[in-house]
This record gives sequence, structure tokens and C-alpha cells, in this order.
Amino acid sequence: MNNLRNSSVKVSEEVATALDEGRGVVALETTIVVHGLPAPTNLEVAQQCEDAVRAGGSVPATIGVLDGAVVVGLNREQLQSLASPDRDAAKLSARDIGVALAKKGDGATTVAGTIAIARRAGIDVMATGGLGGVHRDVRESFDESADLTALSRNQVLVVASGVKSILDMGATLERLDTLGVAVAGFNTNRFPGFYQSDSGFPLEWSLASEREAAVAFLSHCDFSSTGFLVANPIDRNRQLDSDLHDRALSSALERAKSLGVSGKEVTPVLLAEFARYTAGVSVQVNRDLVVANAGLAGRIASEIAKARV
Repeated sequence: MNNLRNSSVKVSEEVATALDEGRGVVALETTIVVHGLPAPTNLEVAQQCEDAVRAGGSVPATIGVLDGAVVVGLNREQLQSLASPDRDAAKLSARDIGVALAKKGDGATTVAGTIAIARRAGIDVMATGGLGGVHRDVRESFDESADLTALSRNQVLVVASGVKSILDMGATLERLDTLGVAVAGFNTNRFPGFYQSDSGFPLEWSLASEREAAVAFLSHCDFSSTGFLVANPIDRNRQLDSDLHDRALSSALERAKSLGVSGKEVTPVLLAEFARYTAGVSVQVNRDLVVANAGLAGRIASEIAKARV
């Protein structure tokens, strides 16, 4: 492993070499592995995401915190260790990383945490399933994901299938606009709805190719200090049935209300109820979309690298 400026951040040799050579690198979060998907699906999906990034012509950099050190480019054994229930790895947003390092702890990085680390490591592109966003009860809870703030502070391109459908998508889009984060659909002018290809909200911009996405991002960085969201919809043939989605959403919201959960505990509860109500179909959809996003991110990162030559 190579150190990045200090001993608390370690970059794998493969990732460090790719960055030094100006090749495409894609950051991958670990919350989906440790807290989002059940075993053994979680590790299978992690491997499929890395394979998809490589197929896109880039190098995957799965990010997490192990024994008080940020690791950029976790290997298979490290990822298995981080995902072990015995580790009890924390869920680390950008704000939590410093404390986790000071306490020599373990943690899985959220989208916000991964964006912050990626930016520091010099990685332009990140892939995830769906962003966090503004929660439906925001007027009472003031609950808004730090993913949005992280995107507003870091010049990182994030490929995601919109935001999780358990959230207030319209309010999230308005918030992204206020924060100055560029949002463009990939071959669509409709904002994706995570489990569904269309949330019902229109987009002003659509990107026709990976090359166009790369050029748009680099041009954006010339004029803005914020991030760039490429909204990539799930294939219509793989999306969750609309009626089933709506029933599962109602059940999930009711479940969260009955448990009285708040903050970062809300999303895991809602997604778990989706999985239960749909008999695992939502897990398969989540799996399909996150792997597809990793592949697209790999191709865009490769195009960004070419454009910089």
C-alpha cells in the first residue's frame, strides 16, 4: 500500500498507479456492502461493481476505514473483514471520518464520506445506487442527507439512479438546484426514481454518451466548485412494478413511523421493509442498478482520462 500524504490514508498500489498514469478511477462506497444489502449478496454485488468498472476501462477504488486508516482500494479480504458483523463497522459520513480515525475505528463510507475521500485522493468519479436526499417529513425533522452537501463542496461526478424513492424527490431536486449541483440524465430527460426508471420529474439536461458526460463534467469544473450528478435510470425491463412499489413504500413509511427511527437509521429500516414486502425483488433491482451505474461510471472515468491527455 502507498500512503497519501499521511499514514491515515492508504491507497492501494493499483489505484495509486492508475492515478499517477492519468487513467480512469472510480470510487465505490461501502455502506451498501456493510449496511445496505444482506449477506452473501453484499459481497457478490461489491465484486460485480468492481468488475463492471474494469469492463468500462477504469480501475475500481472501493473505500472504507479499517483499524483507524482510510483505505482507498480495499482488496477482497479487507472488504470481507469490514463487512463482518464482528467488526460492527460504523456508518461514516464525511463528518464522521476524522473521529473514526482518531478512535482507531472501522467504518463503511456513505456517499458523502466516499465523495470527500475521493476528492482528496484525486478521484473524479464515483458510482452508487441512489443518493440520499431530502426526507418526506423534512418540515418536522429537518432531515436532509449530507450526500447533497458533499456534492455541493466537491468536484466529483457521481453516477446514481436518482435518489432513493423513499425520499422527497421533488424537494431533493430543488435542493440540488439551490446548492448549484449540476444534474443531467443519461439518455433520458426524466429524473430516475431509483427502483423505477421515471420518478415523474423532468430534467433540463440529458447526456447522449459517456464522452459527452466527460466533456460536460470537465467544463462544469472550469466554472463551478460543485459536483455533477449523472442520473442513470434502471432498465425499464428490470424496474420494480409500479403498484408493488407504491404498496411497499406505504408499508415502509409506516414501519419507520411505528419504530420512531430518525436520522441515518431511517434509510436502512425503509429499505429492509421494501425487501420484506417485495419478497426480495427490490434487492434484485437494487443490485441491477448499482452494477449498471458502476459500469457507466467506469466508461465515463475512462473518457475523462482521455479528454485530459
